Amino acid sequence: MAYYPLRPLPDRPRRAVADAWLDELAAALADPATDRAVLCRRTLAEIAYPAYAANWETAVNDPALPAGLRLALAALDPREITLEPEYYAECDEARFQRVKPLLWLWYSFDRLAPGGQNVDVGVRLRRLLAPYIFRRCGENFKAFQHVEFSFGYNMEVGDNCVVHRHVLLDDRGGIVMGNNVSVSDYANIYSHTHSIVDQRDVTDAVTVLEDNVRITYHATVLAGVRVACNGMVGAVAVATKDVRPYHVYVGIPAKSIRVKPNAPQDMTNVCLPSARDR
Repeated sequence: MAYYPLRPLPDRPRRAVADAWLDELAAALADPATDRAVLCRRTLAEIAYPAYAANWETAVNDPALPAGLRLALAALDPREITLEPEYYAECDEARFQRVKPLLWLWYSFDRLAPGGQNVDVGVRLRRLLAPYIFRRCGENFKAFQHVEFSFGYNMEVGDNCVVHRHVLLDDRGGIVMGNNVSVSDYANIYSHTHSIVDQRDVTDAVTVLEDNVRITYHATVLAGVRVACNGMVGAVAVATKDVRPYHVYVGIPAKSIRVKPNAPQDMTNVCLPSARDR
């Protein structure tokens, strides 16, 4: 079997610019006196509308400027926009407003020129923001572009986790990831469900991805499901029930089709207590 580790790339001529930009953000976030909404607005303005970054307040209130431009400038400030989770009944207003500016910076950066498919800077920015958004974030967290959350503050993430492009992490009821979890492109992980009788009847349930779990392309994990250590949910599968350790589940609804060849013969207590008991 061939192994394909990531190949090293030559250094970029202007990497120092990105380093300085990220260092400035890191210093601001580490300062408890920082107004996160202002930090978000200023950061986005410098990238998207540098001509107005220094006089944002004046420009956004200037009736001589086109209304569309003023609207775009206003939207740089997270206090001027609303996100869907703010409308959820169980939204903790204080906690959400604390993380909202960082979520808006995360989402908006991906839609601007320095973000987009810019892997290195994007991964480093998200790695910087994640510990200030999540309930817990381990080492070496890696998220690619267009990853979105519900609240963000109900995320618990272990070490060496990777989340690929266009993933929805609905942490409304809570998502717990162990170590070395991989979530592939366009996957959806849910932690809330609606009654089939009345969609306003919502049940929240913690969804758990234990150590070394893989959720593959376009797969869905429903609320309250526990994917046990080394379990795998195959492409386009929908996991409606718990996934057993070392098993590969595929289909809709997902069912086990095989056990991984590296599974121990004795499957008793194969999952680490730290992952299972969170």
